[in-house]
Amino acid sequence: MPLSRILSAIVAIVLALGMIVLGGWYFTVGFGVIVYLGLHEYFDLVRATGIAPAAKTTIVVSLILLITANLAPNLVDAAMPVAGTLICFYLLFQPKLATIADISSSILGLFYGGYLPSYWVRLRNLGSPEASNLPLGGYLPEFPLPHPQLLPPGLTVTLLAFACIWAADIGAYIFGKLFGKTRLTDISPKKTVEGAIFGVLGSIAVATVGSWYLGWAGSPLSGMALGLLIGIASLLGDLTESMMKRDAGVKDSGQLIPGHGGILDRTDSYVFIAPLVYYFVTLLLPLLPA
Repeated sequence: MPLSRILSAIVAIVLALGMIVLGGWYFTVGFGVIVYLGLHEYFDLVRATGIAPAAKTTIVVSLILLITANLAPNLVDAAMPVAGTLICFYLLFQPKLATIADISSSILGLFYGGYLPSYWVRLRNLGSPEASNLPLGGYLPEFPLPHPQLLPPGLTVTLLAFACIWAADIGAYIFGKLFGKTRLTDISPKKTVEGAIFGVLGSIAVATVGSWYLGWAGSPLSGMALGLLIGIASLLGDLTESMMKRDAGVKDSGQLIPGHGGILDRTDSYVFIAPLVYYFVTLLLPLLPA
């Protein structure tokens, strides 16, 4: 593996851990930067196919969704259709008559780059306002570190979700290189069935251990179920971005991160996961017997 790829991964992990631990506006602003850069790359892919989306408007309303998720999480679902309406309204009054593709790609950008990422903010904020001990709603654990069960649930669940994604990525990469022989799909020729299986198994292993350590109801089965969801959703997110790049005729979504490509190339695995984890811990987990 190239040194630039390793160093970039280390820097990204350190920044991600810092954002997750601090939470509050620190996490929201950091995630907003990622969304801003990621949507720019997404719309570059869209334009490469000859479509003219409402890029600036979509980026603005997507960032507003993130802010709403931090201020009033329950309003995000109501703000989503309003944001979509604003995008359509903007496209209606362009000098050039908008097409179905223009509208569809813009709404997909809102969903893919604004609404779904807002769940990461909502997830990290679970229990955080009560535990905040820094300005801007931030949180810094005291030393010695308390048992994870005493930390804000949003912090521990977000860390667990990220760890599962990392385990899935590392497992798929390493075992795909060593043992991969069966092509998974033509969308991404380098991905193999063997790598995908070991990636999902890595996610399950991490989630199982994490659920036991956090004392979740229904553990270890609840952890195994969450790990399976994250492993599959991580793979689907990766393949979805690969499909976009193939349609646009490019290898990488950008060149921002040395050795990795663009922001989307590194965050595609995260897109579909946050809603699954959020509803798993807020709706399903409370129903399980202790």
